[in-house]
Amino acid sequence: MSKKKVLIVTQEMKPYTALSEISEIARKLPQYIQENGMEIRILMPRFGTINERRHRLHEVVRLSGMNIIVNDDDYPLIIKVASVQGARMQVYFLDNEDFFKRKSVFADSEGKAFEDNPDRMIFFCKGVLETVKKFGWPPDIIHCHGWMTSLIPLYLKTAYQSEPLFNNAKIVYSAYDSNIGTPYSEDFLEKASINNLETEDLSAYTKDNQFTLVNGAAKSADAIIIGSEGVEEELIDDIKALDKPVLDPPNEEDLLASYLGFYKSLLEEEEPVQ
Repeated sequence: MSKKKVLIVTQEMKPYTALSEISEIARKLPQYIQENGMEIRILMPRFGTINERRHRLHEVVRLSGMNIIVNDDDYPLIIKVASVQGARMQVYFLDNEDFFKRKSVFADSEGKAFEDNPDRMIFFCKGVLETVKKFGWPPDIIHCHGWMTSLIPLYLKTAYQSEPLFNNAKIVYSAYDSNIGTPYSEDFLEKASINNLETEDLSAYTKDNQFTLVNGAAKSADAIIIGSEGVEEELIDDIKALDKPVLDPPNEEDLLASYLGFYKSLLEEEEPVQ
């Protein structure tokens, strides 16, 4: 029996970005599930804070060379890769000078969120799916971590629904206590539309005339993980009202085993005998 394939898409990961709940779990989870018999791949942005020499990033020429359209402008997509020290894993980085060259992640030195964070998210989400197509690697599970990945569930259920590579993938979205704090312009939904999508197709990303990325992602995902104790109760209620599989925040000591068990339940595999 072939190994199940899990694609981890994350906005942060230790040791490449500052420590956070997302960066910690994105580092531990893929190693754990790989050690428990699954095949993994990891994609994240190549932020300018990442030291390429120290972490030994290098370009993957066969994957680079695509252009990603954001608001009718073409942006080159460069793919780089590095091996995680102390683990038999590689991380693929999506890079572009316009969006990721700056020496900070989501906000400037004064803590003000970058105005183009929505554009950076659109570029990253589109780039992830086009990169996986170039891999030719059909994932059984696609697990998205953080607000920057929140358009991927919708894209997979709409613009990419006829792509054979993703036909059997279960989409898992982890909601965290994180907020980019960026004011979204009225044309955000138009920018985020791809292929034959209309702005109405992204209506799930709005609530009470406000943009809500987590709600939108959860509505298109097959299952949701409450990845942080700090997620607002109202948001949790909205998620549970969707009547989809939901994993509440597990205890720290059971965290990785709980995630693996959740994956297996989605894949309808029997739990191993303890």
